Amino acid sequence: MKKMKKIKKILLSIIITNILTLSSYAADLKDCSVHSKLNPKYFACKAANFAKDSANYQNKEWTKEKDKLKKIKD
Repeated sequence: MKKMKKIKKILLSIIITNILTLSSYAADLKDCSVHSKLNPKYFACKAANFAKDSANYQNKEWTKEKDKLKKIKD
């Protein structure tokens, strides 16, 4: 029984650490204009920027919603 609690704590800490590092990586977007528009690296850069931008948007919106919930609770 104690093993399961330790395993849950370890998994939870790994997940939280992963989420925190992903959001920090999502903050900065790369400049894709260094590649030609027909270059596969350009498309990869644009796709990565799109993913990071959507993660940033979701993070901002979720923060706003959490703040609203906190105000309602108070």
